[in-house]
Amino acid sequence: MNQDYIIPDNWSVIEEGFDAERVRSSESLFSIGNGAMGQRANFEEHYSGHTFQGSYIAGVYYPDKTKVGWWKNGYPEYFAKVLNAPNWIGIGITVNGEALDLAKCSIVNNFRRELNMKEGWYNRSFEAVLKNGTEIKVNVKRFLSLVADELGAIKYEITPLNRAAQITFSPYVDAGVKNMDANWEETFWEPIDVQYSANEGFVTARTFKTGFGAAAFMHNNILLNGNDTQTLPVNAEATDRKVQLSYTIEANANDTAAIVKFGGYTVSTNHPEAELISAAKAVIASAKVKGFDALLEEQKHAWAGIWEMADITIDGDVKAQQGIRFNIFQLNQTYLGKDPRLNIGPKGFTGEKYGGSTYWDTEAYCIPFYMATKDQQVARNLLTYRHNQLGKAIENATKLGFTNGAALYPMVTMNGEECHNEWEITFEEIHRNGAIAFAIYNYYRFTNDYSYIPEKGLEVLIGIARFWHQRATFSANKNLYMILGVTGPNEYENNINNNFYTNYIAKWCIDYAVEQIARVRDEYADDHARIMDLVKLDAEEIRAWKDVSDNMYLPFSDKFGVYLQQDGFLDKELVPVSQLDRSQRPINQKWSWDRILRSPYIKQADVLQGFYFFEDHFTKDQLEKHFDFYEPLTVHESSLSPCVHSIQAASLDRMEQAYTFYLRTSRLDLDDYNKEVEEGLHITSMAGTWMSIVEGFGGMRVKNNKLYFEPKIPEQWEGYSFKINFRGQVLKVSVQPGETHFSLEGGNDMDVVVNGNAVTVKPNELVTV
Repeated sequence: MNQDYIIPDNWSVIEEGFDAERVRSSESLFSIGNGAMGQRANFEEHYSGHTFQGSYIAGVYYPDKTKVGWWKNGYPEYFAKVLNAPNWIGIGITVNGEALDLAKCSIVNNFRRELNMKEGWYNRSFEAVLKNGTEIKVNVKRFLSLVADELGAIKYEITPLNRAAQITFSPYVDAGVKNMDANWEETFWEPIDVQYSANEGFVTARTFKTGFGAAAFMHNNILLNGNDTQTLPVNAEATDRKVQLSYTIEANANDTAAIVKFGGYTVSTNHPEAELISAAKAVIASAKVKGFDALLEEQKHAWAGIWEMADITIDGDVKAQQGIRFNIFQLNQTYLGKDPRLNIGPKGFTGEKYGGSTYWDTEAYCIPFYMATKDQQVARNLLTYRHNQLGKAIENATKLGFTNGAALYPMVTMNGEECHNEWEITFEEIHRNGAIAFAIYNYYRFTNDYSYIPEKGLEVLIGIARFWHQRATFSANKNLYMILGVTGPNEYENNINNNFYTNYIAKWCIDYAVEQIARVRDEYADDHARIMDLVKLDAEEIRAWKDVSDNMYLPFSDKFGVYLQQDGFLDKELVPVSQLDRSQRPINQKWSWDRILRSPYIKQADVLQGFYFFEDHFTKDQLEKHFDFYEPLTVHESSLSPCVHSIQAASLDRMEQAYTFYLRTSRLDLDDYNKEVEEGLHITSMAGTWMSIVEGFGGMRVKNNKLYFEPKIPEQWEGYSFKINFRGQVLKVSVQPGETHFSLEGGNDMDVVVNGNAVTVKPNELVTV
């Protein structure tokens, strides 16, 4: 834990007291989104202090030219960047001629932020004394509509306290923005058009290179004590990138002046570019009819629907409760499953690190969350996203010298093309291919929807199997196949040979592909014929694949009785993390890369990632032995690490350790464990927090077409509950010390297995075990 200023609350994230040193962290933590757009919690008024301004539109990106010191063949030409979009939230404020700027006020009192997760809104309030002596009270409420996802709304209220005040609101829309992480200091947006009227403004811009068009818009309404001011004069200023409308109002002491600002984006991915402004006007017209208060009620209702299915309750531990709800809330703000063209970026709409692109995190961590908390079509959309990009995956492999339709899915992508510019990731972290295949298997295991495989998935599995077949190297010395020169999930080792996890999942991918080819041949003859004709696959090639999988080398230590993370792992000084001086942590911010690579320290679950995916392939004793060997060497400096270790600790009945890991994953950002939250939140790992409870403490697994549970409860909790949407029926699980309750929403009985015993749950009846 590196910060502790967020006030514990069951349903809200709350900060009290203004501290300039934590503004950027709070901008991340209080971010809002609606799946189509999102924004950091920047102040609407001007702030001259340290800030990271960011607004983002889903699916809109820019190919930022790769910047490296030494170009290598095969390097991606660009790193895709989610774009800092035109700023529509800005509202300049002057009071009695002085600009409101919290960095320059004489006094700031009663500063408070609240992110209400239950209802989906963000509120900021404070009292301030300006240098001209005017005392004011400010309250600002903001939300992004889940119902009309091109729309956002702000109500900004100012009350002068000690004297009358002349208040000027200057709302604006500005396309003159840049990305903080731009490689070459380029401007990404080309202004196209600026239009305005007495209370509306529109700035249309187009991205360079990718040609995405967006109209950022605003509509303003000025109120005094809740009443519309109607005919207030307007002063308009416009450039080719920005339009600002200014309104001046006189307010007596204790009167409240307010601006209600509707804004947002219409985008060329949803409208013809020539119709962006007319589409924006339609959004405004609908918002005006409803009004701010009705839109807010609509927002509350929409979030209530999400929480009805997705909520996890925890009794007796407010910090743990706040943590899981924060994670579930941010996941739903980032991706709602409405648009199959979209995916889940590691930072969502909260920052620019990692480019905002798609990683293997989606398949490994996010799909289980979305399968269980939404309709299975959402998870199928995520799989379809990868199928649609199969051609690009084959192209990626071709650039590296692979042939015959071998597919290498990208480590980082916006459109299927690899766009990561670190060699040890781009060329070597090839295990991501395995996560794509595993997600297909996991989807079928959970939903029992096999149709995806003959329709789309088998082509993906074949391309991946072809890649592993070609990537393996035959060792005459060992008479086995090896995979050389890789980076495993532990990115603190690069260019190593025979990473256990990579070799194991490569073997599994080939075997699974062969199994599915045979099943599709036997049960879906037409699809089999279509696919075989498309990919030109024959029995001889399949036999060659099997030769690789049947003879895959898996490094093992007889001395320690464990699979080795890689061939040379035992050559390192195996000093446990507990002996590291705390001043040296996190090592990725304290040590040189050379020192990290020579160390035994593990960024995240690596061998244990394999034990998590393929739990049924190993005994509990094997898991325990590997956990005891590798966890003490793990620094957990990846957001993806604590959740896997929490699940496995719970499986081993190490509940205190499981609870500690759970708190770390659930409050990773709230407590800034890795000293980086100001860069944005760790969205995709938040699904791992959900897994820590459902799969860890709840012990949920899918086996033999049934749900299995081994419920456990941390001693810090009085109880917890969650829901699972399993094959069209919703099962609620409530765990208390010594007993577990099951109830079912659906039309059919559901057979589950609890602690090894078969239990039948009937609809609308409570079963206690």
